[in-house]
Amino acid sequence: MVLLLSWSFNPGLGLTQTVGPDGLFDSLDSINRSSGVSIEPYLEGVSQRISEFTLDNGMKFIVFENHQAPVVSFVTYADVGGVDEPMGKTGVAHFLEHLAFKGTTEIGTTNYKEEKKLLDRLDKIFSQLKAAQINGNEALVSRLQQEFNQTQTEASKYVKQNDLGKIVETEGGVGLNAATSADYTVYFYSFPSNKLELWMSLESERFLEPVFREFYQEKQVILEERRLRTDNSPIGTMLEQFLGTAFSTHPYQQPVIGYEEDIRNLTRDDVREFFETYYVPNNLTVAMAGDVNPTQVKELAEVYFGRFQPQNSAPKVTEVEPIQTAPREVTVEFPSQPWYLEGYHRPSISHSDYPVYELITAILSDGRTSRLYKSLVEEQQVALAARGISTFPGEKFPNLMLFYALTAPNHSVDEVATALDQEIERLKNEPVSEIDLERVKTQARASVLRSLDSNKGMAQLLVDYEVKTGSWRNLFEELNALSAVTAGDIQRVANQTFIPSNRTIGRLLPPSS
Repeated sequence: MVLLLSWSFNPGLGLTQTVGPDGLFDSLDSINRSSGVSIEPYLEGVSQRISEFTLDNGMKFIVFENHQAPVVSFVTYADVGGVDEPMGKTGVAHFLEHLAFKGTTEIGTTNYKEEKKLLDRLDKIFSQLKAAQINGNEALVSRLQQEFNQTQTEASKYVKQNDLGKIVETEGGVGLNAATSADYTVYFYSFPSNKLELWMSLESERFLEPVFREFYQEKQVILEERRLRTDNSPIGTMLEQFLGTAFSTHPYQQPVIGYEEDIRNLTRDDVREFFETYYVPNNLTVAMAGDVNPTQVKELAEVYFGRFQPQNSAPKVTEVEPIQTAPREVTVEFPSQPWYLEGYHRPSISHSDYPVYELITAILSDGRTSRLYKSLVEEQQVALAARGISTFPGEKFPNLMLFYALTAPNHSVDEVATALDQEIERLKNEPVSEIDLERVKTQARASVLRSLDSNKGMAQLLVDYEVKTGSWRNLFEELNALSAVTAGDIQRVANQTFIPSNRTIGRLLPPSS
């Protein structure tokens, strides 16, 4: 399972077998050479092979036919992430993702009837244990802890470890994994195309009758994950505090993995309630790409996923981040080479200027030809690395454009800040040359097209755009919109965005003497 750290978004982790859509990229080399080459014929060819349907219960399916090889990639997309978590229960979305691999009443157990008695008993003891700890009754805590450990050992005797994974692997499946981000949770893997019905059976059972077994063991796994990624990580600690500074109201300020105290206090009932609230049919979308027949897909989906009963719509995030009116700063001391971070509030993926922000990030920070790398790393040598992220920590809601740099030895974060400011001011005051603009346009479009050149990449992007923007077709509209961005658009958005009152600065420094 993968926790999508908001500063290193990579939805494709975990897949090991992909197949390209035949006929789509016959002229990709020419697209790479010149962004003036029309890609409409390629996009039209793709869209003609995409179909969609919605079950009576509200669950949606997107199907891309690619008969080049007998494999299919599946993505189950739950429109729920870290932003949807209740106050005091951060980390529950990620916790649920882990538990979704633990099986059902039939998968993952040798005797669910007997196992359930012990799982219920564990929950009761855990509640008593928390109360005893609060009251400071050490003798009772010791006795309950011993009883808890014994019951947990008894319950584990009924568990068939990694039963779901073994079934998938035995039947030829690859890449079984999942990921949680601020915006969503996804579950994915690939199967031979003759296992379509098996996928329907496994995936529907997984979310129809989940059993959140091994809850307390998994809690320790997640706490250790938090220690590694955040508490013991300089940049992890910095990013958590940076988000808490940059956002005052919106739940983007919360860490996806959750705060330690919240994770410790989560119960199986908390996870069950979250599941029943957000894993409702009209909040789930499935995308599949590969050697499938859409008619057969619909018939099987109605049989297996049609069993899900219609539910009330999941709650939506209502908090709106107020416009930032003054600069913000946060300094974190940690044994580390100094880092410098600088973030600016920007609109969501649905905004018409989304492609402009993508190109601004590319101009400033994509690769060794970018302005930040050439200036901060090669010429001034004040940084060992300098990069940017266009959407941080998500893109479904207004978010941040983030720049970060690791300072070079014998240089300071203030020098990095000055060098970064020079490049931002240059972008605001000097029109980008036509050569530079065409270069980043070509790179941006080619990057998206390469993501589409796999079943997994195609399924992921189609469902992502479907849920976040209202239609998977907007993915192809964005490719066209990238071509239409002008130097004037770059300058206009840069001047709107890169102003001191919209800026949050983060400094990661070694402990002071």
